[in-house]
Amino acid sequence: MALHAFHGGLRLPGHKTHAGAIRPGPVADTLWLPLQQHAGAANRPLVSVGERVNAGQAVAAPDNDDGRLGAWLHAPCDAEVVAIEDRELPSNPAIRAPTLVLRRMAGSDAGADAGAASMPPIADWCEQPSAVLLQRLAEAGVAGLGGAVFPSADKLSVRRQTLIVNGAECEPYIACDDALLRERSDRVIHGALLLAHIAGAEHILLAIEDRMQDALAAAATAIANHGDERIELRAVPTIYPEGGERQLIQTLTGKQVPRGGLPRDIGVIVQNVGTAAAAWAAVVEGRPLTTRLVSVAGDGVRAAGTFEVAIGTPVSEVVAAAGGYSDRAARLIIGGPMMGVALPHDEFPITKAANCVLVPSEAELGERRPEMPCIRCGECARVCPASLLPQQLLAFARGEQWERLQQHGVTDCIECGCCDLVCPSSIPLAEHFRWGKAMLRQRQRDASKAEGAKERHDARQLRIEQEQAERAARRQKAAAPDAVAAALARAKAKATAAKTVESETSDSESTHTDSREDGA
Repeated sequence: MALHAFHGGLRLPGHKTHAGAIRPGPVADTLWLPLQQHAGAANRPLVSVGERVNAGQAVAAPDNDDGRLGAWLHAPCDAEVVAIEDRELPSNPAIRAPTLVLRRMAGSDAGADAGAASMPPIADWCEQPSAVLLQRLAEAGVAGLGGAVFPSADKLSVRRQTLIVNGAECEPYIACDDALLRERSDRVIHGALLLAHIAGAEHILLAIEDRMQDALAAAATAIANHGDERIELRAVPTIYPEGGERQLIQTLTGKQVPRGGLPRDIGVIVQNVGTAAAAWAAVVEGRPLTTRLVSVAGDGVRAAGTFEVAIGTPVSEVVAAAGGYSDRAARLIIGGPMMGVALPHDEFPITKAANCVLVPSEAELGERRPEMPCIRCGECARVCPASLLPQQLLAFARGEQWERLQQHGVTDCIECGCCDLVCPSSIPLAEHFRWGKAMLRQRQRDASKAEGAKERHDARQLRIEQEQAERAARRQKAAAPDAVAAALARAKAKATAAKTVESETSDSESTHTDSREDGA
């Protein structure tokens, strides 16, 4: 099957010389578990302050008010819940959100304990209906580990023809998928077959970047050992952002996801290699998602590498496990250099979304130039992998022209940062688009609330009108001729009855008087 090119993109240096064997992560005394760990609404806590929890125990779950399965949250080790407090989110340090604070119990290992099964294994998964396996993925907390952290159970709930397992780890410095494929390819292949069974997919494409030669060799061996002809290994060009969902679909199939649409609209689902391995662990081994692989990279750390880190571990502990900060450390970023988030300090937790802790030096960051006006050079449009017009979107965002911003496809922006990198005016375009999309989502939520309020008002008005109509009908019925005649008849009958009683009373009194006179 031939490969196809997507629009735009950049060839970037890999900076992945630190990729090596997977190393155990640090054992932290305190863990922070934000309730907002995945796309969608935040989870609600299942535990209270002072409660002791076991490794693998569910500590937060979705409300499911919207009908979605979501992804649960679990304790990585035996611990005590010491607080539920608002803390800064690593995905957006400007936002504070409810967070469970766990204190590790003495003797508990947040790394080793996280590998223990806490759910009944489903060994006969290939004979189970999709609904059973989807529920297991949700309750095990499995979400997309490529960065988007969309709950896997919800993403797999619609059947597709083709499953793409994404190992195209294209962003510089990030090498956790590479390490996973080199050391645990068999788990990825098993997980891919499991996900295909759930989604009803007949074809499985495992995509790995062509410069990840060791990973390609390991994956080829695992596929050959398994002997399932549905799985096809594809080496894809190392062009950033090749690992983007829509870009990878186009590269492998030649199909484009419709603007404003989803991959399911063309019969495709994409899952990260780490997600496939996590799904296998959750279903077949009964292990919820309590750890993830994290690349620690950049000249600002002394011993860069790939670590298996318990969810909730402070970034400071992860950096310490990599030898600590070097004297060249200039910035701290969660994620990669293109799509990552700069952190103001290292007291943030590793979440399910955290694939990299990057500590670059000034030399790696490059020269910082002041922002200048847009010169309409068109370079941003040339490299945009979503085929957008960034300079036009910038004007709409700055002018708060929300409808036009949406009409011109800002929601299709994957925030890859290619436009930022080539902009001669150093305009932070992706930041403007991220803000614009957030504003559109907020406006949509406000509109939804207003629509809900209108529906409630209309329902109340309808109820009032119905009650008024019923009362009017009763009055009209009471005023009808037949009703009036009946009322008059009842009045006459009552008057006649009253006269009869009065006459009988008068006669009785007369008789009583006569009796007394006779006795005298």
